[in-house]
Parts: sequence; C-alpha cells; structure tokens
Amino acid sequence: MRDHEFEFIRSLVYERSRISLSPEKRDLVAARLGKRLLATKAATVGDYLEVLKGPDGEQELVNLVDVILTHHTFFFRENDHFEFIRDVAVPELLARSGSERWPVLRAWSAACSSGEESYSLAITLEESLRGKAWPWHIEATDISAGILEHAKSAIYTRESLEKLPREVGRAHFQRGVGNQAGNYRVKAGLRSRVAFHQFNLLGRELPFAEKFHIILCRNVMIYFDRDTQEELIDRLTHQLLPGGYLMVGHSESLMAISHSLSPAKPAIYQKPYLS
Repeated sequence: MRDHEFEFIRSLVYERSRISLSPEKRDLVAARLGKRLLATKAATVGDYLEVLKGPDGEQELVNLVDVILTHHTFFFRENDHFEFIRDVAVPELLARSGSERWPVLRAWSAACSSGEESYSLAITLEESLRGKAWPWHIEATDISAGILEHAKSAIYTRESLEKLPREVGRAHFQRGVGNQAGNYRVKAGLRSRVAFHQFNLLGRELPFAEKFHIILCRNVMIYFDRDTQEELIDRLTHQLLPGGYLMVGHSESLMAISHSLSPAKPAIYQKPYLS
C-alpha cells in the first residue's frame, strides 16, 4: 500500500467514523484490507479506492471500518464491572427509583460487538432484579451492521460459554439441536429486553431518546484521538441520568480528558446527583 493510498483511507475513515489510524496501524490496515479487495474484486488498492469513491462507497466504508475494528469479546469480560452493577449500582439505583420516579432501569451497551457484553449485562440485571418490581431494558449499539446480525441472532458456540458457571448456562441459554447442535441461544425472555441498533457513537442523532442509569462503553476510546475521546465522554455523560454510572475499559482512562464525572472505582465513573 502506497503512502498516498494509506493517507486517503486514514482520512476517510477518520472523517466518517472518527477512528484514528496512526502510522503504526498501517501494516494492520494493509493486512485487513485484503478481505475487502477480495469481496469487491478489486485487483489493487488503487482499484479499491475507486470503489470507495464510487456510488457504493458509503456502504463499502462501513465494511472497511468493520474489518479494521477488532471485535474481540466474550461473556462477562472485565467481570468486576458486572459485579459492581450487581452489588453496588443496582441496589443503590433501586433504592432511589421510587423517589426519582424511574419506572424502568435503562442501560446502554454502547459498543456491543457480537452481543456478549449486552447479554452479560442482561443476565446481571435479570438476576439482580429478580422478584423486584422494577422492570429493566437494554439498548445495544455498534457501528458494524454485520456484527449486529450475530448479536441479534443470540447464538453462540459451546466454546463461547465454557467460562460461564454451569448454572448460568442452564438458566439463560437453550441448547441447539439438529443443525444447531453444539450451539446455544440466549433464551427469549432475555432477548426481548435487548434492542440492537446500528449507530456511530459520534453520529448526529441517537437512535433513542431516553437517558440511562448505566452505560457500558468499553475498549472503544482506544480507537480515538484525544479530542474525539472528550467529545464522546461528553455525549455519554449527557445521556446519563444523575447518579448513573459510566463504565469504560480497564485499558482506558478519563484522567487526561476534561469531564464532570466522579470516579467510583477503576474504569467506573458516576454522574453527580442533582443537589
């Protein structure tokens, strides 16, 4: 890949997704670009740039961003977040739900990838609020349409569930039969509580109007430059209810950017209550 070809891709990806591709990412981009050359039948990177400039360029850019991003996730990844939700956030929010007139606990899985985070959150809320008269709902978003189809199907391999306690697997997953043997699907009751949307976190309009008690936006800021990180945190903070919690990845930090949140634990921040 030539210098001007990488620069064109870098600039286009940043303009449309705000993902920052530093020169150090050039080899990664070149390696992953091969999938899109095959898919579009482009003989060279130069030919592929013409596809991006053509009438189907917008959709192809989505596909390009999809292959550049790393969709590495698993159930209950960074599990201390889910433990905090169960042990601290839910009891605290539940205690205030009546006085605050919160009819529903609302959570947002803001970069849901193939759905493991969203359903881990769903399992946590289901078990934390069982027997409590407080319904809950999760909105889940990702920039990749392809990965969202996997998330919506809610079907996972046996290997994906290996690290889950057996009782969790039995309670919340259905064993596949026939041509789905060896696969497991999240049970319908949990699936009905999670709504998936394709959405760029820096896009103009949110796909929902509600604000949230809990937002998970983990291992996303690593793709953005400092200004974009600050813009993202400002947007997420705006979508939090007072007293709500934002959780970021453990490799991420808000220390170097301006924000109005209070640290609760490493990688967990709370929006102050209104006085």
